[in-house]
Amino acid sequence: MTTQIFQASTLYGTATLAAALDSGCFRPADRRILLVCNNSVTPETSPGLDAMPGFERLRDRFDDVVSYNAAIFPFHPGGWAPRRDDLPLWERYLRHEWRLGDDDVELAVESIQVNPSLSLAQIFTGAPVTVYADGLMSYGPTRNKIDPLVGTRVDRVLHLDLLPGLKPLLLTEFSVPGEIVPTPAFTKALAELAAVGDELPALEEPALLLGQYLSALGILSVEQEEELHVRMLRGAADLGHRTVVFKPHPSAPAHFAQSLEREAEALEVELTVLDTPVLAEVLYQRMRPALVVGCFSTALLTATALYGLPVARVGTDLLLERLTPFENSNRVPVTIVDALLPDLGDRAAVTGQRRGMDVEALGALLSALGFAMQPKILPGLRAQAESYLARNLDDRVLRYFKRRRLTALALPGGVPVQLAFIPRNATVRRVARKARSLRRGVRR
Repeated sequence: MTTQIFQASTLYGTATLAAALDSGCFRPADRRILLVCNNSVTPETSPGLDAMPGFERLRDRFDDVVSYNAAIFPFHPGGWAPRRDDLPLWERYLRHEWRLGDDDVELAVESIQVNPSLSLAQIFTGAPVTVYADGLMSYGPTRNKIDPLVGTRVDRVLHLDLLPGLKPLLLTEFSVPGEIVPTPAFTKALAELAAVGDELPALEEPALLLGQYLSALGILSVEQEEELHVRMLRGAADLGHRTVVFKPHPSAPAHFAQSLEREAEALEVELTVLDTPVLAEVLYQRMRPALVVGCFSTALLTATALYGLPVARVGTDLLLERLTPFENSNRVPVTIVDALLPDLGDRAAVTGQRRGMDVEALGALLSALGFAMQPKILPGLRAQAESYLARNLDDRVLRYFKRRRLTALALPGGVPVQLAFIPRNATVRRVARKARSLRRGVRR
């Protein structure tokens, strides 16, 4: 007997799995389990994906639906990991809880480099693993070094074809191949979700603003994020859109919409704030937005790649500066959106939907960026990174790198070789600290 366990934390991910199953991306199995993980900060007060509108339309692809949160309660899925010595005990416990018996287990998980996916792969030692990626992070490097006992068991990375012609960097350190989930199957699964949600407002061709709740990740302050939403609204209004829909992140606080409502009143724009948790792709099908505006959400790429909708970005320049550390995995989605999509403030670019660079140029940029982010995981990309930076070193490319990082890795664009000793010189550092201290004193 073979049991396949599909771990999912979002409805979008579940739709990806449904499309993969419909397309025959998984071999036949005696039993298929959807393992629901609620990774929100307070899962006790946030509905899981199995309580989301439309879930029942995807439910029939699985024999059973079980809760990972319930199995490991009171621990949090994202913060808990079993001790190595306890792995056999946890496997025995989960086999009992999920009625697995002595079945051969196959896993399909989301982000293998973090929990809960990593814990599952460690608990079910020896189980083959498929990693499925539903976002732009798959085009970047693996964010953490993975134990070879786990990495060598991953047989493929299933991903959506959001950037045709571009291959994921994720898990390439283990020579894991990428495999595309067919786009028609994915849009068909999303079409099933579009049939629900009768409570959605009956609006046609509004400007749709996508919220992401970046302050919860510590990337922006609450005030900066509210201002980002206001910039989206102003930009849409400047382009002539008088009907605007704001889709907040499901975990975002209600007060995020208050500043938007005040600004909409001042701009004489009809603003609708959605209070129904629904995928952006459902709105694409129900409303056919005249423009989709966001920061670096994957939904911007699904809008343009899968539905042919006009899109625009806001705030990526700020994000490129604020993201820390440099290897922050959000850097790749921000870079992709910034490099490809038109800025909301550039009327001509938005109207003409001009792309910033082609996919081939983007792939070369991401290879160089991937090495700069994870040089120990992807050392084989050094030559490509050196060649790319030597040939394309201009202000536009340098916005995606930090000069300090390039210097530390001895890459083109860093501090000149004859000055490279300065960051390591104790005397110079001491003088610099003294100068900064005096400057702060003068400012006071």
